[in-house]
Amino acid sequence: MYICVCNGITDREIRQCVASGVCSMSDLECSLGVGASCGRCREAAVEILEQSRSPAQVVFSSALA
Repeated sequence: MYICVCNGITDREIRQCVASGVCSMSDLECSLGVGASCGRCREAAVEILEQSRSPAQVVFSSALA
């Protein structure tokens, strides 16, 4: 399913980035361009990001905050 229509980014692409180590919305924006145009996709992208992260990524990113 397309999440970011402006940049043609799918939920599958977001999940692949998370699997390769991306752990924040800013990382997704830098690597894929999600949310960089109109921003309407940011909420859906964050939801997919959070659902796709492993428990280790959640602990690590929480420690960085």
